[in-house]
Order: sequence, then structure tokens, then C-alpha cells
Amino acid sequence: MTIFSRYVFRQTLSALLLVLLSLTGIVWISLALRELNVVTSLGQSALTLVTMTTLGLPNFVAVITPFALLITVIHTLNRLNSDSEIIVLTASGATAWTIVKPLATLALIVVAFISYVNHVAMPWSLRLLREIVMDVRTDLLTQVIQPGRFSSPERGLTFHIRERSLDGTLQGLVMHDARNSKEVQSYLAEKGLILKDKGESYLFMTNGHILRREGGISEPTQIIEFDKYAVDLDRFEAKTAGPADLKPRERYYDELVNPDPNSSAYKAEPGRFRAELHERFSSALYPLAFVLLAIALVGQAQSTRQNRHARMGFCFLAGVGLRLSGLAVNNIVVLHASFVPVLYLIPLTAICVSLFLIARGTRPSRGNAMLDKISESAAELWASLMQRFSRRRGVAAPAGSRS
Repeated sequence: MTIFSRYVFRQTLSALLLVLLSLTGIVWISLALRELNVVTSLGQSALTLVTMTTLGLPNFVAVITPFALLITVIHTLNRLNSDSEIIVLTASGATAWTIVKPLATLALIVVAFISYVNHVAMPWSLRLLREIVMDVRTDLLTQVIQPGRFSSPERGLTFHIRERSLDGTLQGLVMHDARNSKEVQSYLAEKGLILKDKGESYLFMTNGHILRREGGISEPTQIIEFDKYAVDLDRFEAKTAGPADLKPRERYYDELVNPDPNSSAYKAEPGRFRAELHERFSSALYPLAFVLLAIALVGQAQSTRQNRHARMGFCFLAGVGLRLSGLAVNNIVVLHASFVPVLYLIPLTAICVSLFLIARGTRPSRGNAMLDKISESAAELWASLMQRFSRRRGVAAPAGSRS
């Protein structure tokens, strides 16, 4: 790179890191506020909250990074125009391609970063997040249930205990399961204890009753008395073990291309596997499209502030419109595989149009030369007419009348 290219690259990179960290911080705070019930209601530590929210970030980084790059490039080009650096560069004989090189290099770095996040970091983080959520919910009764309080970890499921002994025994246990309106069950026991065996968790209760109603409100309630009774906690939180039930975003590339035909998730929504696979590749094209779009609309030398802010606003809105169009088409791809090429056509079209505008802007303009010729011809014609008029009146033509 030249000195100017390195200068533009460093300025844009530093601004990109600042904007990206700011946007990531905002997203992290919103995730933390949404998952705050992990600490308040589920009795988990602050470290668990930080871990869960941090693992959820890669899912959003791939979306906010292109916008951070777009904002950064617009800001950098506007500052170069405000300081007349682009004007000086153009006057020295350089073209817009001098600015394209460092910014395109940065865009390719961002493309590689987004590709890594889409294919490696995001599936890994979401899988680890799934395991943490499963551990939190599996250890529900030992950590979540607070003595003297009614806790509802999910809709239709309520727990209550009178107190918890030092050895972990739950005294005065009440558990109400109304998630299935056709089969409502309530468990009342004097004591309860969590037992784990081979990775499975069980709630062992003694001296209690089961109140069960099946078939609706009009059906009579069955009362079953027991001395000892065990409940499999998997009934209260269905586990998904293994990659067969993983969501499309939690899968790696090979698991999206060759999914297990017996996978329940693939059988239910095979279109989401197709859409997720092509979205990971097409989304990596937007950083380059945004950079070239910004150069085409904002990177031209301007000596005044006329229409500069309008160009910046239009450039940002155009980038937002492109990305929203890609997300909308991605939802259509879930239903119709024929729309897959449109996912790639949107950013590629933006790249081609931007390159055309940049190339047209670098061509020497003939408008000024034509105006100069017209002006010279008009001046010669006017001098000739004045000379003829002066001769007819017998007056010498004034000096300097001919150009």
C-alpha cells in the first residue's frame, strides 16, 4: 500500500473497531436485560448470566458487523472530503481507485471474519449455550426454588417449598404441572430430594398425594396417595441430546449439507436448513457491497457541503434496504428453493452497480472542455462583430477586442 492507502486503512480500521464495540455492547446489554430472570427468578449466579449473554453475541455479530463497516466508511469518506484530502488527491492525478484499494482490503478482512463467525463461532457458541441452559433447567429444584415463594420457570409449571434443609432436602413440596390442559397434575409431598443417576435427574418424594385430572375441567379429579414416588425431571424439560435435534443455526456446514434423514428437526422444516446454508454464504458478500456503495455515493471529491449529507443519508438507507431485502428473501427461500439465486443476486448487483458508478466517476469529463470551446467561439464571434461595426462607423476597434 501507498502512504495514503495505509493512512485510510488505519483510520477506517480504528473507527470500525470503535463502532463495532459500541454496537456489540448495546446488543449485549439488551441480551442481559432479557435474560436477567436467570439471576432474579432462576437463582443463578451473575457469572452464568454473563456467560449466557456472551455466547449469544455471535448470533448477532454477523448482522451488525456489515452495518458497522458501512457507518465507518461513510464517516471516513465524509471526513476526507471535509478536510479536502480527496480534492487534493484528485488534483494530483489520482482516481477513486486509490481509495477503493484500502477500503476493499478492509472489506475482505471483514468478509473473512463474518465467514468464520457464520460457519464456526456461531454454531459452537449456540451449542454451548444450549448445554448451559439445559444445566440450569435440569438443576431447577435445587437452585431455583426459593422457600416460601411460588416459582414458575415456564408457563403452566409452578413449584413451591416450605423450606430447604442443609442436606438439600425439600420440605413441604408442591408441584403443579398444567402445561397440558388435557392432563393436569399436582404433586404434594412432605419431603423431596433430587437424585442423579447416569446423567439423569429424578425428584424423589415421600409421603404425599397426586391430584390428577384428565380430559378437561368437567372430569373428576383423581387422588392418589403414595409413600414413595419418583418423577423423571426430563418430563419437565425435554432434553435434546446429540446433533439430530439441533436447530439449523446450531449446526456446522457439513451437518447442513448432509443432515441426518431421521432428524426430527430436518423432517419438520427442511427448508430452514437450505435457507440457513445459503444465508451464511450470501451474508458475507454485504461488507464488500457496502464499501463499494459508500465509495460510489460519498467518495467523490466535493468542494462544498452541498448534497453531502443527503448522499450520506441515501447511502445508509440504501445499505439498510439491501440487507432487509436479503433477510426477506431468506424467509422466502424457506418455502421456495427457486429463490436461492436471489440471495446472492442482491449483494452482487449492488457490487456491480457500485463498480460501474465508480468507473464512470473516474473517467475524464468532457463537459468543461466543450464549455471552453463554446466560450472561445462566442468570444471570437463577438470580437468579429464589434470590429465590423466599428469599421462601418469609421472608428478603430478598441485594443484587446480580439481574443
